[in-house]
Amino acid sequence: MAHVSVSTVSRSFTKPDMVSAATRRKVLDIADQLNFSISRSAAALKSGRAMRVALLMSDQLRLWFNASVTEGLNEVLHPAGYDLSIFQISSVEERHGFFSMLPVRRNADAVIVASFGVDSQELTRLEDVGVPIVGINCVNPQDAGFSAAVNIDDEQGSRLMARHLLGLGHTSIAYVRTSRAVSLHFSVQRRYESFVECCREGGVDPTTVVADDGPDRVSRILTSLMSLPTMPTAVVCQEDAIAVPLLFQLLRAGVRVPGDVSVAGYDDAFYAADIGLTTIRQDPLSLAREAGRKTLELIEGHDVDDPFDVVPAELVIRSSTTARSAGRASASI
Repeated sequence: MAHVSVSTVSRSFTKPDMVSAATRRKVLDIADQLNFSISRSAAALKSGRAMRVALLMSDQLRLWFNASVTEGLNEVLHPAGYDLSIFQISSVEERHGFFSMLPVRRNADAVIVASFGVDSQELTRLEDVGVPIVGINCVNPQDAGFSAAVNIDDEQGSRLMARHLLGLGHTSIAYVRTSRAVSLHFSVQRRYESFVECCREGGVDPTTVVADDGPDRVSRILTSLMSLPTMPTAVVCQEDAIAVPLLFQLLRAGVRVPGDVSVAGYDDAFYAADIGLTTIRQDPLSLAREAGRKTLELIEGHDVDDPFDVVPAELVIRSSTTARSAGRASASI
């Protein structure tokens, strides 16, 4: 009915950039008249692709970082015809199980891993069947054998924060980090190690406060801080999801922020700007969009320009941190 070849009709649906706008409009109008739709199953069989990308995540999907990564990937992959299948991985055993079964099922054209490490044997399994693996904030992705990756420079970010607090004269600093009941190696570990290393280079040995998972996590952090022999003058949290509620609990307990204690986070997530939280900014939406673009290039068999991107971190100084000497006399926020 359109008086064009079958291949032109196919391209009108799947590769519109290869067809003129007028021809594509004519094909789509006729398709509407006929109530025609392409068969994804047939297209997958013809191309040998599953038209699906697997996303491996740990922790809760509703968290700011995970939700942002999912949104960013979907913005890129969905218009290209790919579904995003999310797998929550909470242990090395679960991760091994996923990588053992994927080559057999062959139900994903690429794998994206967010924020934790993968071992060489698992990567080899994917390489043997031609499935690329892309990392977002993963541990040493290039050395580990990833096909591509996009990372925030966590080491730089932690050093920026440490130097900020040392420059303000703080010598009593606590670092609050998570301790998940899992065996995965998370990228935030390097964030912690870099902060401690930089503080020690400046002659300060920070106190580590471990935040176990649970609904009363922040209350237990506050108890740990107030049970120290001396209350630290600065508290740095591994992520804003801890820093934001901790700041309010400190105020509720009569501790002035930043008058008595400076508080800082990492992420620049929800509400950080609203409450004046000093933090390290990262943009998981942008990281995910770029990871999605690299994933599509790899699926198509193309070489990726700059396959391993490292995005500089940015220190955002707000009202929750101040100089130690001046802070004692300042008002709380």
